[in-house]
Amino acid sequence: MERYYSYSKYLKETFGEKVFRITVDAGFTCPNRDGTKGKGGCIYCYSGSEYRPEKRALSVREQIREGMERVGRRYGAKKFLVYFQAYTNTYAPVNVLKELYDTVREFKEVVGFIVGTRPDCVPDEVLQLLSSYTDKYLVWLELGLESSHFKSLRFMNRGHGVSDFVDAVLRVRNYPEIKLCVHTILGLLTEDYKDMMETADFIASLRLDGVKIHPLHVIEGTELARIYKEKPFKLLELEEYVKLVVDFIERLPESTVIQRMTGEAPPDILIGPSWCTQREKHRVIEEIRREFEWRDTYQGAKCRFKGEVCRGR
Repeated sequence: MERYYSYSKYLKETFGEKVFRITVDAGFTCPNRDGTKGKGGCIYCYSGSEYRPEKRALSVREQIREGMERVGRRYGAKKFLVYFQAYTNTYAPVNVLKELYDTVREFKEVVGFIVGTRPDCVPDEVLQLLSSYTDKYLVWLELGLESSHFKSLRFMNRGHGVSDFVDAVLRVRNYPEIKLCVHTILGLLTEDYKDMMETADFIASLRLDGVKIHPLHVIEGTELARIYKEKPFKLLELEEYVKLVVDFIERLPESTVIQRMTGEAPPDILIGPSWCTQREKHRVIEEIRREFEWRDTYQGAKCRFKGEVCRGR
């Protein structure tokens, strides 16, 4: 029995076989870095989500080709999703975005793409553009929320409010063919257990298509690292995090795809927790699965919001 609705299960149900994700860096920046809303970015932000600046030396086309070859050799993969990941991947004029997104059309093996962005960077013209691909491709839009509490958003220097997120969700509902995923962080020093569970309930009430759950981790060179070194604060132990994740997922609707349950950084720049590395990723996931089994619980067991999603006008 699978205790939660995993991303791998969702993709198999959608395409009838395993589908592999290829991450690309399309050279975007962020309004919270270039001065439009702020400078320096969020306090935990390093240099893009994969810590690989050499990617920017390659075009999106080259990154897709190299990624398919690498993953194909390793796993025998035949179908792929392209993930526009680093920074804010809708933060450009629509004609520029279309040229970048159109690159996926050059590869018959690509069956969809994912766009990671901020809730205050999805104007209607961008949603219309994304919708134009859904006749042939699976399209996921990922919005970084991190927390449903403004005190936490302000602490993280996010540069947007919870209202921006709700507004984005409501407007995405006018394009039901676009799948919507939210990012959230557990272990923020501005929050207690009830705060984190309120974020779970908030996400559940909106009946979002997917969620990514990350632990707060501290990386060298970030504002969070400076704060931590000046006045160390408590980071989650693995056992604490595992219990929090299961509690969180229990409160989500059974139809919400759990796309991620942990986060990681290269060990040479990770300050802590020590288990937030690629090497430890599978152990973390296995511990979460064991906690589900030990409790004999499942996704949705404590969900208070199980009504149907109202999509469209």
